[in-house]
Amino acid sequence: MAYVSRIGRSLERSKIRKMNELCEKYDNVISFAIGEPDFPTPRHIVDEAIKALNEGKTKYAPNAGIKELRQEIAKTVKRTHGLDYDWETETIITACGMDTLRIASLALLEADDEMLIPDPTWANHPNHPFMASGRPVRVPVYEKDGFMYDVDELEKHITGKTKVLLLNSPSNPTGGVCTEKQMAEICSFCIDHDLFVVSDEVYQHIIYDGLRFCSPAMMPKMKERTLICNSFSKTYAMTGWRLGYAVGPADVIRAVELINENSLASVNTFVQYAGIRALADPQDCVREMCARFQARRDMVYSGINQIDGLSCIKPKGAFYAFVNINETGLSSEDFARRLIEEQQVCVVPGNGFGEAGEGFVRLSYATSEANIQEGLRRIAAFMENLHTQS
Repeated sequence: MAYVSRIGRSLERSKIRKMNELCEKYDNVISFAIGEPDFPTPRHIVDEAIKALNEGKTKYAPNAGIKELRQEIAKTVKRTHGLDYDWETETIITACGMDTLRIASLALLEADDEMLIPDPTWANHPNHPFMASGRPVRVPVYEKDGFMYDVDELEKHITGKTKVLLLNSPSNPTGGVCTEKQMAEICSFCIDHDLFVVSDEVYQHIIYDGLRFCSPAMMPKMKERTLICNSFSKTYAMTGWRLGYAVGPADVIRAVELINENSLASVNTFVQYAGIRALADPQDCVREMCARFQARRDMVYSGINQIDGLSCIKPKGAFYAFVNINETGLSSEDFARRLIEEQQVCVVPGNGFGEAGEGFVRLSYATSEANIQEGLRRIAAFMENLHTQS
């Protein structure tokens, strides 16, 4: 008898993790694999957690999270999105952005319901509907569209089972950001087909060149059919703290709360107090980190496009460049493997983010300027060797 479930047998480690583990076989690796800010968590946030611990705030929290943090989240979303949410019925604290997305699938999907997902997309996105016994339907997104949905392409993938659309802007792995025109078209599509939207907004504050962030919930008639999923990890360099949240319609939030109760009971209490401080205090630290990321973005964009045989469109947000390697003639797997073997530079093959990611590799520039400079030098040397061999 096979005791492991179909889901347990089917899930695989992401190529992000596989490539990161491969780094351990080499010395002096420059890794562009993991999407994790290299900045420390701001001191005032750390101090608040220590204070909460010293005050004995270590008991169970309510399943939906402590009142003070949920109130602060409602205030924050009012400020950033211009939307009013009732903190008691329309906000919830979760263990992290990833778990918010997993629980969202459990709360929204019946068996075999379909969720539209961009391709390429973050490696874990398709797994969440699959784990909920739903069906992820990959919709190709293209470089020419800034790696955002095209409505004509969406129409090709709609069926009688389609229930939810996943939107990730700014995007991991591409750095794409949905324009207001694109957002209006996507939302109109969702209204026409009566789709609910799960909006992954964890990179909301990491956006460049003065662009205005746009959420589907901000569009007409969309607040009632959108669940905003967010996290403290990227914005505040709190990846290891595991703290996220969601805001949305009361019935969906209630379902998320009940699933939360039956999976982890509640998020670490003292961490939630640190989250209050993160949101309530001046956001200078966020602006400073974003400015550093933009400077690094500029280094990567300029450096990659100066290397013969490589190109990338300018990332508008997040901290990833999706580098086009088609001119090399190598598959994304071969390119990534040879790059780490020959130059000890680690990138993630694009097919790790979906079939439409073939011909690309993802490069995370959430690392130091010195690492970026040296990494680009080594990539240029790798490409020079490729040209010589051909």
